[in-house]
Amino acid sequence: MASESSFDIVSKMDMQELTNAVHQTEKEIDNRFDFKNSKSSLKLEKDALIISSEDEYKLNAVIDILQSKMVKRGITLKNLDFGKVEPASLGTVRQRLGLKQGIDQDNAKKINILIRDSKLKVKSQIQGDQIRVTGKSRDDLQQIIQILRKADLPLDLQFNNLK
Repeated sequence: MASESSFDIVSKMDMQELTNAVHQTEKEIDNRFDFKNSKSSLKLEKDALIISSEDEYKLNAVIDILQSKMVKRGITLKNLDFGKVEPASLGTVRQRLGLKQGIDQDNAKKINILIRDSKLKVKSQIQGDQIRVTGKSRDDLQQIIQILRKADLPLDLQFNNLK
């Protein structure tokens, strides 16, 4: 008796790890000599991270520090959406980094096409901001996971609920 197996494809950022990376970045900014008396700050919002600094050079240095802290904590940089640098109050500059959560419709369609083109006996279904893949063979599901890991997609994918 063969039952259906399934898993979910999601794209989520670990917000606790991101918060830790932001705090580590703030500590390093406080301790570094080249940032003494500078007006550099990071502000974490629900769906964005706003970085402000005195000039574009220091802003880029803060972003470099943040990216290194994120990589050390295992957070991928694919889920960051860099906005343009804009002037802020008191002669400072600010940049908004959008945090991508979930799979948007365009990428979901690309993933479905990749799954369909694999010619494996599985079905994929878009469910909001995630995709459910079902099939009779667990081996086919494992092959789909490998195909998607090798694909060059603009977002980080996680595979949950393999049943």
